[in-house]
Amino acid sequence: MTILINEANQEFHLQNNTISYVFRVLEKSKQLEQLYYGKKITHRSSFAHLIEREVRPSSNMFEGDHTSSLEHIKQEYPSYGTTDFRYPAHAVTNKQGSHVTTFQYDHYEIQKGKPYLPGLPATYVESDQEADTLLITLKDPVLNLRLVLAYTIFANRPVITRHARFINDSDQDYQIENAMSASVDLASDQFELLQLNGAWARETHVEVNQLATGIQSISSTQGASSHVHNPFFALKRPETTEHTGEVYGFSLIYSGNFLGQVEVDTYGVSRVMIGINPFRFSWKLTPNQSFQTPEAIMVFSDKGLNGMSQAYHSLYRERLARGYWRDRARPILINNWEATYFDFNEEKVLEIAATAKDLGVELFVLDDGWFGERHDDSSSLGDWFENKNKLPNGIKGLSEKIEDLGMQFGLWFEPEMVSKGTKLFEEHPDWLIASPNREPSHGRNQYILDFSRQEVVNHVYRLMDNIMRDAKISYIKWDMNRFMTEVYSKVLPPDQQGEVFHRYILGVYSLYERLIKKYPKILFESCAGGGGRFDPGMLYYAPQTWTSDNTDAVERLKIQYGISMAYPLSSIGSHVSAIPNHQVGRMAPIETRANVAYFGTFGYELDITQLTDAEKTIVKQQTTFFKERRELIQKGTFHRLLNPFESNETAWMVVANDQSEAIVGYYQVLARPNERYKRIKLTGLNPNQCYAIEGTDKTYYGDELMNIGMILADNFTDRADEYWSQEKPGDYNSKVFVLKTI
Repeated sequence: MTILINEANQEFHLQNNTISYVFRVLEKSKQLEQLYYGKKITHRSSFAHLIEREVRPSSNMFEGDHTSSLEHIKQEYPSYGTTDFRYPAHAVTNKQGSHVTTFQYDHYEIQKGKPYLPGLPATYVESDQEADTLLITLKDPVLNLRLVLAYTIFANRPVITRHARFINDSDQDYQIENAMSASVDLASDQFELLQLNGAWARETHVEVNQLATGIQSISSTQGASSHVHNPFFALKRPETTEHTGEVYGFSLIYSGNFLGQVEVDTYGVSRVMIGINPFRFSWKLTPNQSFQTPEAIMVFSDKGLNGMSQAYHSLYRERLARGYWRDRARPILINNWEATYFDFNEEKVLEIAATAKDLGVELFVLDDGWFGERHDDSSSLGDWFENKNKLPNGIKGLSEKIEDLGMQFGLWFEPEMVSKGTKLFEEHPDWLIASPNREPSHGRNQYILDFSRQEVVNHVYRLMDNIMRDAKISYIKWDMNRFMTEVYSKVLPPDQQGEVFHRYILGVYSLYERLIKKYPKILFESCAGGGGRFDPGMLYYAPQTWTSDNTDAVERLKIQYGISMAYPLSSIGSHVSAIPNHQVGRMAPIETRANVAYFGTFGYELDITQLTDAEKTIVKQQTTFFKERRELIQKGTFHRLLNPFESNETAWMVVANDQSEAIVGYYQVLARPNERYKRIKLTGLNPNQCYAIEGTDKTYYGDELMNIGMILADNFTDRADEYWSQEKPGDYNSKVFVLKTI
């Protein structure tokens, strides 16, 4: 049993083999008090000894009780206005303008397994034995509102999921102005905040800062999770490393505006919250209606950052991603974007595909420019019909020719956008997200369709379906290249304009769901100018995401290192591209470009017909290498070893679940003269097994590799009589090692 109840004390203990989470009902106010979250502790009949009370200068809820201030009580889902002056987890306003709520405990319910969240992405179970769910119902007796807090604990994962649902049992309308998915007050401020931030082409860079008194936050107000911050953060102890120490992870399964916040009060309590960003959010809750928050995923690890990441990886790979492609090996693809941009025709496309097929590539993806009069980024979005000048046989004919080559065919769409001058724009100018009497901003010469409206989603579905149902399509790249401005829907009344952001992303989810249901064997890859919407919400519909428009191998070391904090390799879109690199102009060797891209879904993004014969031979070797090991890369346990944000070197590895095989990637950005001897300490291996390093005569026991390290000498230079005659590795050098048990 993973949920233990002390009925007499109204205490709740969520517990499995690794973690414990304990909270209780306050005797007088009937609100919820947080007692403990962390490593597993012994269950006992009372946790009263964990209650902390002290008389302090403060406002108190009850006369004569000078320790009833919520300002000094750790809470589960706090409100503002009844003696707690910290930021609340929720805010509801009534028609009189009052924002005060007093949600009081009413009852609990335990469900085996995990409930489904209608209209929202969420983790799931395949058997009720995998998890238990605790539903806590609270009621506000003045407002006649119900609040249901859901806690799911997985039996064999260090994972607790949380979400909240507001239900209006009254005959009045209310405005929800804040509704966090999870809030937890931790009894310490001795943490460092780890976040993933960046911008277009430099996403998910790791930043770590010591918590300070006050508020620290990450957020998006752009209508998507954004390039700027990822909806994930972690609180780690200062001594925690990749391999040891305590860390708490917080991740939101949502693709719109979000807020992740830590408020440290003057008494050393850290209030952690994550959910929909309250900025420009409100929701009109009418009688007999409810509002559901997205799901938050909390992970605790006492085995360092890798332990936290591995919990997220397996959960998101196995119980968030779903459908036909969840467990199947992903095809090696080639995308024509950096090869041709908009300048292509059927002959050129088929030439690239045929060459790629000969070199072992399995899927050809036709990117932007196949529709309308799309010759640059200034037109045609919304005109989802083939340009017959470029493709005289249409998408259907091209896809059949690609399949005749023995390859699968994929296609690019940007369904949420529209260009001026298109049929869609001319017939439905009112379908744009735009504020009345104001000129809408554009980004990449495009405008945003109002996906909060069902008729808009229905129309776009029909346009996409017209192409997809006739062609032989195995893969869709779903792009989104601009964020939301002048946010206003022409069909919602003034008191519901705060709903547009959320309703929009619900519309995106609904379109995904309809297409997946009709085309269950199509592999969807999400994209938003690269990593602008790389979040768990998207993984529920598209099991892989284009990680960044920056394809430079050196830049990708940081980007892919960062994204691996919470996301599995099976979700990371990673390609070998042309040199000079189109984003930074770097001339990285083709071996290094592949050695980085292997640790993801793997593919190519270049004009493969322009490669030399020697390079084509290398590509053939690369595709063979990846095919032999993609199951391991996709499903093995990933470990980060050397941090690119801290040194000139990066290293990581994937270990098979039975520890019989491992792949290690090592990367050195800049060459150095007369280097010291180097070793990499590996991890995750069987200490008692002997491992051979493929391509060498070296063998190591697992405990040697983990405690002494893998010696790198002789792996990067040809042996010679003297230093001057040795071949030097040069900049951007890398090596992938394959280890197998003997």
